[in-house]
Amino acid sequence: MCALPSGKRTGRPRSAAADEAILDATRAALAELGWGRLTLGDVAARAGVAKTTLYRRWPGKNELVVDAVAALFEEQLDVPDRGGLQADIQGVVLRFAELISRPETKTALMAVVAEATLDEALRRRIRAAIVDRQKRLVLIGRERAQARGELPPDDGSAPARDDLIFDVIAGAVVHRVMVSSEPVDQEWAERLARLLVCGLSGLA
Repeated sequence: MCALPSGKRTGRPRSAAADEAILDATRAALAELGWGRLTLGDVAARAGVAKTTLYRRWPGKNELVVDAVAALFEEQLDVPDRGGLQADIQGVVLRFAELISRPETKTALMAVVAEATLDEALRRRIRAAIVDRQKRLVLIGRERAQARGELPPDDGSAPARDDLIFDVIAGAVVHRVMVSSEPVDQEWAERLARLLVCGLSGLA
């Protein structure tokens, strides 16, 4: 028998349309059914695909839900250019809060974070699919502010600062929305942005 050419894949190629339909169906099912009643069979039926199509792409519900949330962030979360660093931060805070306030997003995040406390592989998937990808927003905002002259050029410590800034913003918004159940409005977002830019002295 002849060997397959190097780099060739066997089987059908993945369909981007099927992937999108599955992820859309997952978010819709989460909003309607919640985590406990969500099944891969229900998602497949809503997406109009065979169960085997879904199982070839995602081994289980945890992975599917993480990717459904990650796709939503990739599509809809960005750093609007508002002409200044503080205003840019305020804009992304409001957009992030709006996304995680959606029933399907809140349900998914709470569920996968709870599951991840006992599943190292799931924690790695969350970091790779959501956390690490969204850290690009901090990089975009920093580079934009440096181009405006609002921040100094890189001195080698930028990656560590970017991580800290991401943790502060994401942690504050997630806690506000999902733990405290308090609104993230214009005033709160402005105060958080001012804290990051000016420090505690800027809140007076």
